Amino acid sequence: MSKPIYTAVATSSGEGREGQVATSDGTLDLQLAMPGTNLPGTNPEQLFAAGWSACFHSALQLTAKKNKVALDDSAVVAEVTLSSDPEKGFGLSGILRVEASGVSQDELEKLAHEADQTCPYSKAVRGNIDVTVEVTAG
Repeated sequence: MSKPIYTAVATSSGEGREGQVATSDGTLDLQLAMPGTNLPGTNPEQLFAAGWSACFHSALQLTAKKNKVALDDSAVVAEVTLSSDPEKGFGLSGILRVEASGVSQDELEKLAHEADQTCPYSKAVRGNIDVTVEVTAG
C-alpha cells in the first residue's frame, strides 16, 4: 500500500469556467476564464499544462540524477489541447516537449522515457488521452 506524501486541496467556485479557483493554503488564488474569450483569467487546461510540465521536469531531473547524467538548461513544455467530438464530448490531448543541452539526443530520449514512467501526471493520463513526447537535445 502506498503512503501519502502530500495532498493538495483546491476549490473552484463561482460561474464554473468564469469563476475562481484557490488552494486551501492561499498559495494559489486565480480568476478563471473560458478559453478563447479574451477575458482575464486562466483555465483548467493551462493549470493542467503547468502542473504536468513541472511534474515531468522534476521526474526528468530525478531520472538524470539517478543515471548520473548532467543536464544543462533543461525544460519541459506541456501543451494541453481541449477538443470536442460530437459522439464523445469534450476531451484532452497533450504534447510534452523535452529540451536539454549537454546530453546526446539518444540519452535524452532514454531519460524522457524513464521520466514518463515516473511522473504521476503521465501515469494518470496514460491510456486515457493521446500524448506525444518530443525530445530535443541541444
